[in-house]
Amino acid sequence: MTAEWLKDAVFYEIYPQSFKDSNGDGIGDINGIIQKLDYIKSLGCNALWINPCYDSPFKDAGYDVRDYKKVAPRYGTNEDLYNLFDEAHKSGIRVLLDLVPGHTSEEHPWFLESQKAEKNEYTDRFIWTDFCFQGTDGLPYIGGESERSACYILNFFKCQPALNYGFYKTTAPWQKSFRDASALATREAIKDVMRFWLSHGCDGFRVDMAASLVKNDDEKKSGTSEVWHDIRRMLDQEFPDAAMVSEWNDPSLALRAGFDMDFYLNEPGGGYSTLMRDYYNNGGSIHGDRNCEDHSYFKKDAGGNINRFLGQYLSRYENTKDLGYISMLTCNHDTIRPRYSLGEEELKLSYAFIFTMPGVPFLYYGDEIGMKYLEVPTKEGGYFRTGSRTPMQWDESANLGFSTADASDIYLPIDDSADAPTVASQESDPDSLLNTVRSIIALRHQEEELQADAPLYIVCSDAGKPFVYRRGALLCVVNPEGKELDVTLPQNAAMHLQGDVLFEIGDISLREGIISIGAQSFAVIK
Repeated sequence: MTAEWLKDAVFYEIYPQSFKDSNGDGIGDINGIIQKLDYIKSLGCNALWINPCYDSPFKDAGYDVRDYKKVAPRYGTNEDLYNLFDEAHKSGIRVLLDLVPGHTSEEHPWFLESQKAEKNEYTDRFIWTDFCFQGTDGLPYIGGESERSACYILNFFKCQPALNYGFYKTTAPWQKSFRDASALATREAIKDVMRFWLSHGCDGFRVDMAASLVKNDDEKKSGTSEVWHDIRRMLDQEFPDAAMVSEWNDPSLALRAGFDMDFYLNEPGGGYSTLMRDYYNNGGSIHGDRNCEDHSYFKKDAGGNINRFLGQYLSRYENTKDLGYISMLTCNHDTIRPRYSLGEEELKLSYAFIFTMPGVPFLYYGDEIGMKYLEVPTKEGGYFRTGSRTPMQWDESANLGFSTADASDIYLPIDDSADAPTVASQESDPDSLLNTVRSIIALRHQEEELQADAPLYIVCSDAGKPFVYRRGALLCVVNPEGKELDVTLPQNAAMHLQGDVLFEIGDISLREGIISIGAQSFAVIK
């Protein structure tokens, strides 16, 4: 049962340690988020996704959870987070927390008990072999660090032991079925965590590595899907307004498994990455390669073709449009900021596209002002991702308004370039990237036919022509090229066109069923 409020939701992702420092210690915190709720509302964002803010040793920036029910002291207290829920709700803003169900920190009390030689309640909360020198059938593992004579499975980094949801296909005696009592106990433990935060005002969860739970799963992720169906039943019965978005990147599976939304962002080789991050597809890598060919569709005169995106997206959209939502993102904490390869005008076009497409869109903090990807040393397991996690740039004061701490104490370096974008520098310019984002999001809220479940129809996607698509009775046209392009509308599209331009970037002209769209232009026409 998809939450009704998602139809008009626009999310803002906050990396809490980098958003706003309220107490001058150099690290962003929950009270800093509360201070900026009015700003978030001014963007038109009516929902938040907050990256993990739980107690952690921070070997992986909080995705190594030490206590699921305790806010990390560097961010504040549980009461601060409850207050954030309350204040956000007063402003009409929903809040999703980041759920990390596949693993914990190796310092979590569950794991500390599980690794003991003496059998106890948590012995099978994680995945262990039967002997200290026994391998794990190709799964990543650690041995020699526990009291018990066994090796344990990892879910990602060395610091993240995999929780036991069982195996779909068992091939060794130490592998337990995904329906074993121990695997069911893990499900109940995660449900308990979810109930805790939902009962205190949280509106749902973004789910980290959602497809990673059941090991040796089949291609359809049948075992993992059964886990999520079970969790979904609990939500429908106890918290029917709660929402979940999965980090799965396969909406056909994720939405059928019970998720309301599934992220669509990183898939080297085609799809969404061809729009803004085509350096993934031509010998480059996820961390970017400036020497690599880049034929991103929104990059001016780069030879991009929208059909490279549509070839994958349309089948996914048609297959899932009645099940839930595909969520496009400007960026997130794991990917290179779009400013890495796109200029301000290119960003305006790409964002206008994202916020006029079906599904539930997500805006990553700072993308609305075109924050840069910075080449900075790794922090808390970030590696190449660290450059997209630098502090929010509010104004021209010390540390660009992020913190009053000494520069040497700031969580990550501040952009010290002369042209570092800030909120303050863009507020008064109606043509700024910031105000363009505000305008297109405002239009999305105003026009139901631009919202999550309004139908999509492709009108023109021919190479050398503007891309034209329809959301209900609204026509969206985009030309990322450096020259004016014309398109003759099919009769069924032209006959219903009133000619009212509701939103415009660049120059658009209409005449007898022909749209002339200027270089690097976008429009929504009624």
